[in-house]
This record gives sequence, structure tokens and C-alpha cells, in this order.
Amino acid sequence: MAGGNQSSVFEFLLWGLSEQPAQQHMLFLLFLWMYVVTVAGNLLIILAIVTHTHLHTPMYFFLASLSWADILFTSTTVPKALVNIQTQSRSISYAGCLVQLYFFLTFGDMDIFLLAAMAYDRHVAICHPLHYTMVMSRQRCIILVTACWTLTSLVATTHTSLIFRLSFCSKKIIPDFFCDLGPLMKLSCSDTRVNELVLLFLGGAVILIPFMLILASYIHIVSAIFRVPSAQGRYKAFSTCGSHLAVVALFFGTVIRAYLCPSSSSSNAVEEDTAAAVMYSVVAPLLNPFIYSLRNKDMQGALGRLLRGKVSSWGQ
Repeated sequence: MAGGNQSSVFEFLLWGLSEQPAQQHMLFLLFLWMYVVTVAGNLLIILAIVTHTHLHTPMYFFLASLSWADILFTSTTVPKALVNIQTQSRSISYAGCLVQLYFFLTFGDMDIFLLAAMAYDRHVAICHPLHYTMVMSRQRCIILVTACWTLTSLVATTHTSLIFRLSFCSKKIIPDFFCDLGPLMKLSCSDTRVNELVLLFLGGAVILIPFMLILASYIHIVSAIFRVPSAQGRYKAFSTCGSHLAVVALFFGTVIRAYLCPSSSSSNAVEEDTAAAVMYSVVAPLLNPFIYSLRNKDMQGALGRLLRGKVSSWGQ
């Protein structure tokens, strides 16, 4: 059955998170709670930044963009998983699977690029403070985020188009709770060497190049911080970077495990892959608002005023 000729009648079966019937109700409540908290937390971050003018800086512009990408990222997979758990159905149509794959790759890669942009912003702010306003101008930040969206769309289109050309035969069970590149390639009964090469080189570049840029940025940042004469100044500089580093470690650690570390087809390896997928696609977007707000006094103040129904006009 050729990939281009497969209709929406053709379906995949999502293995989900557990085959134990007794665990389904608990999983539904857990993932529903995580999804609601993720959306609410990231929406609060966006609203706090939009309604408080003293947060209208490049750092918070990128943070708002990250929160928006996280909402879309988790909304691509979790609602479908919740519906499947509630209806006791594991099916997803061929067309629905490819659509989910496209948006999952788009918003997931957007997280990667935005984390790199945020590292560059902190690098300029700490290592070149006198040039910060000129380098990180409003227009340049908008161009940078637009370029990120364009690149992620192109990468997602490339991967999805290559999956579209594959044929899928009798075995249609995806050992995950959403459609992803690796599991889909393993289900194909046609030659996937081109897909695997593109995933290795293009996917590796999308993950590793931003990761290396982030590492290089923080090497320069740490070097610059140690040259700050006052202990208070060093603490403030580290504080502004700590949240971002925590998010980078959580997100990239699990993404690299899922996409760049080979796994076998054993049940333990499948469970580890699913656990890694849950970490970067569900847990990371859930924790981001807490990480950024708990370590940031400006964000704490803005969220407090927002929850009290007050909109700040600071800086006007």
C-alpha cells in the first residue's frame, strides 16, 4: 500500500502509556491535570509579560514566545491521548497521524531554537552590556523569532513529506502515545534509508547545533561572570541564567536521549523511549512556568499583580 495512496480510512493504533486497564483512570486524571496546569501556567506567563510594560524586553519576549510554543507543543499530543484513554480507543487516522507529526515537529523544534535564542540574548546582555540595546533591538528580536518559525516549518515539512512517501502494511501499532518519526519508520514495509539519513543529519543538526551554541554562550557567560568584582553582581548574573539552564538541561537531556541515542526493540527500551517522550513533550512544558517564575522576582511580581487583577504601567 503506497503512502501517497493511503486514505483516511487507514488507521494506526497508538500503544499509549500503559496496557493495564486499572491504570487508565489514573493516567487520564494525571495527564489531564498536567495539561490544564501547562496551558494555564504558560498563559499566565504570556499575560503577565503582555500586560506589564517593564517586562517588554528581549528576554521576556523570547520567554513569551517559548510559553506560546509550549502550549501548542503539548496541545498537539496530550488531548488526543486523553481522548483515546477516555474512549478506550487507540486509533488515529493516517491523515491525523501525519498532521500530528508535522505540528509536533514544528513546535518541538521551535522550543529548541527559542532556547538557543534565549541563550544568545543572555550572552549579549552579560558579555556585551553596552551594546545590548543595539544588538537585541525590537526589530531584530521579531526577525529572529520569525526565522525560527520558518526554519521549524521547513524541517517539519521535510520529515513529514518523507514519511508520506512510505508504505505501511499490516503491522500498524505505534509503541507511543503520539505519532513520531522513529516509530513510524519502524512500521514501514518500504525502504526507509533516506528517512533515516535525513533524520540523522537534519535532525541531528536541529538538536546539536543549537545545543552547542547554548554551551558556547554559557562558557562565555560564566567567564564574564567570574570577572565581575562584586559577589552581589555575580549572584544576580547567575540568577538570571539559572532558570534557562535548568530548562535547557531538562529539555535537551531527554530530546538527545530520544532522537540521538539508538534504542533496541525490547520492552524495556520502548518504555524508556516513552518515558523520555513524556519528559520533553509533557513534563518540560509543565515545569517551564514554575522554573522561570520561582527564580525571577520580576516575574513573581508581575504574576502576583496579574492574579490580583492589576495591570502594571511601570516604565511608561
